[in-house]
Amino acid sequence: MPLDRRQFLGSAAALTATLAAPMVARAQTAPHVVVVGGGAGGATAARYVATGSNGAINVTLVEPSRAYYTCFFSNLYLGGFLNMDSLGHSYGTLASNFGINVVHDWAIGVDRDAKTVTLAGGATLSYDRLVLSPGIDFVEGSVPGWSTAAQNAMPHAYKAGSQTELLRAQVMNMREGGVFAMVAPPNPYRCPPGPYERVSMVAHMLKQNNPTAKILIVDPKESFSKQGLFEDGWQRHYTGMIERIGPDFGATNVSVDPDAMTINIDGNVEQVDVCNVIPAQRAGKIAEMAGITDGNWAPVSAYDLASKMDENIHVLGDAAAQGDMPKSGFSANSQAKVCANAIVAALAGGRAFPPRFANTCWSLIDTNDGIKVGATYEATDEGIKSTSSFVSQVGEDAATRETTYRESLGWYDAITEDMFGTA
Repeated sequence: MPLDRRQFLGSAAALTATLAAPMVARAQTAPHVVVVGGGAGGATAARYVATGSNGAINVTLVEPSRAYYTCFFSNLYLGGFLNMDSLGHSYGTLASNFGINVVHDWAIGVDRDAKTVTLAGGATLSYDRLVLSPGIDFVEGSVPGWSTAAQNAMPHAYKAGSQTELLRAQVMNMREGGVFAMVAPPNPYRCPPGPYERVSMVAHMLKQNNPTAKILIVDPKESFSKQGLFEDGWQRHYTGMIERIGPDFGATNVSVDPDAMTINIDGNVEQVDVCNVIPAQRAGKIAEMAGITDGNWAPVSAYDLASKMDENIHVLGDAAAQGDMPKSGFSANSQAKVCANAIVAALAGGRAFPPRFANTCWSLIDTNDGIKVGATYEATDEGIKSTSSFVSQVGEDAATRETTYRESLGWYDAITEDMFGTA
């Protein structure tokens, strides 16, 4: 079903109303919820705990960046459809309108016994519940020859901001007829369609400015999200520009040399002009510091996103191992509301409602050629499980594709308003 901004915010308002069901009177010392990470999961959780408890819970949001740039829709900046400023959002309204204590610092440690979080600036925060929404970190060594020290030569651009700007500048400055290469990540990773929308947006930019350039995708996966839709779109819009090398042709044996700007694919060395390396991923480091990961991701309960290793810690979004939901901004926002409801019920006497989840991932292939995939989910003892799904179809008419794209723009406005409280 198409989702517009009004519908998204309407559902959000309804949830806020239910979270604000009768509360116990504020105790002399109110419970304290600390949220680490100010993205789609963390900012949403902080807002919904604050509003849902009607002031009965103190909320502190720890986020080092003063402006948050969304990873979702950053590919559209690469394609020239959006400017970087439109992706940036501040935390001012969360502080001024919702009473959230926003602390711009790094969380560098969690003491689960003492129930404290240590900050890089030296402060220690006590919590009754801790929400971790740290996003992703990269698995060092997953692409031999690449490390975060090489990210200026071969950007990952999988944490939006300066890396995204750098990658776009490199694409714009490619020599005529040059090669843009992408080393795609193995599963699981943030935003399953993301690398392939990125290829589409780079192709869109090159078609206008460097039409003889080529794009090479080196992909360790046998298949990828919305593959048929992307490949159909590439054939229609960018004929002959894009080549994908999968595992059958050596993409599981890849190394890079950032100094020489080469990729070694199963012994064959390719000279490239721009190389976007998206490494294997894991939960943000604070989850590992808290001792609640399985080595890569943080296993959680489907019912309230509580860690399976500590019921007083909840993990949201990309960092969580929760079941069927993809690692996306929509997923994180959906999980945050379920988590907030559970926390308010536990700490402030509100009513706990049955958890429900949803996700949609939109992608743009070319001007007004939008596609989507999504599902609804329920909580089970085995994890979050899909109950229904939908996906765009090859051969849809231009009006349908444009409607899908316009729908995505409405959702972006809605979710960022939901996260940060600003229109």
